[in-house]
This record gives sequence, C-alpha cells and structure tokens, in this order.
Amino acid sequence: MAQRYPEGLNPGNLPLHSMDGMLLFTAVIGVLVGFVLIVLGRHGKQLWMWTWGVGLIIFSIFMAVVIYRS
Repeated sequence: MAQRYPEGLNPGNLPLHSMDGMLLFTAVIGVLVGFVLIVLGRHGKQLWMWTWGVGLIIFSIFMAVVIYRS
C-alpha cells in the first residue's frame, strides 16, 4: 500500500513547523481585507460584507496578538 507521507514524517506535527512571520503576515492581510470589506459593504449598503469585515478584523488581530506573545 502506498504511503501518503515520507517515512519518519508525522503529519500531526506539520503545523508546528509553520513560520510565525508568515502567520503574522496572514493576520495583517486579514485586517486589510477586513477594511476593504467594510468600505465596500458601506458603499454598497451590504450588511453581510460589513459584518464579515468586522469579524475578520477582530479575529485577525486576536490571531496576531496570540502569535506575537508566543
């Protein structure tokens, strides 16, 4: 039977190898996209876009703080 992962590589440990810098960059991009959603939602009078933008900003900032403190 073919293996999915190379021998000796535990797929459960893959998230441990991600770089904090890339995760912080993702959080910053999330904040920027959130602001764009808010602006477009207010301009187009779309409540769902505004709501998703606010939620994305809140969770991106939370993720950045958690990553920065660890």
